[in-house]
Amino acid sequence: MAEQISFKDLLGSGAHFGHVTRKWHPNYEPYVLMERNGVHIINLEETVKHLNTAIEFVKKIVGKNGEILFVGTKKQAKDIVQQEADRCGMFYIVERWLGGTLTNFSTIKKSIKRLKALEKEGSSIYENLTKKEIQMLNRERLKLSDQHRGIKDMRRLPDAVVIVDVDREITALKEAISLEIPVIAIVDTNCDPRIVNYPIPANDDSIRTIQLIISAIVDAIAEVKDGNAVTAEDISDVPQQTDNVTTKSKDAKTTDEKEKTTKKEDKAVKAKTFTEKKEKSTKTDEKQPKVDVVEKPKAEKKVEKKTTTKAKPKVTAKKPVVKAVSKTTTPAKKITPKTTVRKTTKGSEKK
Repeated sequence: MAEQISFKDLLGSGAHFGHVTRKWHPNYEPYVLMERNGVHIINLEETVKHLNTAIEFVKKIVGKNGEILFVGTKKQAKDIVQQEADRCGMFYIVERWLGGTLTNFSTIKKSIKRLKALEKEGSSIYENLTKKEIQMLNRERLKLSDQHRGIKDMRRLPDAVVIVDVDREITALKEAISLEIPVIAIVDTNCDPRIVNYPIPANDDSIRTIQLIISAIVDAIAEVKDGNAVTAEDISDVPQQTDNVTTKSKDAKTTDEKEKTTKKEDKAVKAKTFTEKKEKSTKTDEKQPKVDVVEKPKAEKKVEKKTTTKAKPKVTAKKPVVKAVSKTTTPAKKITPKTTVRKTTKGSEKK
């Protein structure tokens, strides 16, 4: 569990010291405790309360796999922001804020792509170039690497922005407001706390104060990430536990399954025997008509042969009869005219 910041910790870090009274912002009045030696003293009770609300909001975002961008370009905050952001695996900007980093993120992505191409070993960009051209590309690579040091792997807009000094990072604040991205910021007496969604009233010039507040936010982020990792491991272990339970249940139900399998096997054997009997009966039924069909044409052929053999002698017997008739008829025809002629001639002679 992340340790909550106490009133004494903030008091020891000098978080209660504000700016000179002539530089204060009128909207900051609810967070001012008193004035001492021309300097406003910040109410640290309000600081603790607003810090806890900001930490709870950060936990909700990280619990939904959200991304947070840390912004701190002043000298006091550069190293702290970079170290803490690296510790929790979030994005950061510690160099000059480029105009349009959020509102014109598409061009920022193009420049990040150009940087990755220049950093790639053995890329074709450096082929067939002079020394001067190579030096120019190296300068461009260094410049882009400084500008996009902490956002090189940022593929989309962040879900929240943490700012150290609102007065210095006013462009980042305006871009976040225009895109409706919630802002968590350390607000000093010279800034307007109403612009920020989750203001943390404290001294933004003290290194110890910045370290204390940023480390508390990062601890909350790391805690949520560790909890998500543990839950992921538990989910991966659940199948193994279910496997053990299933094995136990299987061992308990082996006897029932064996009985069921034996019953199924008996049914299968009976079904096989029944089907075999059916197949045999169908085979015998199929064979009988085949024998009848084969025998019938044989008998017909025999009958035809017999009929043909009996018919042949009748035809041969008729042929000589016809010839004899024709021979007898022809002489009769020849004889008749002769006899008639003779008779006629004899009659005529007698007359």
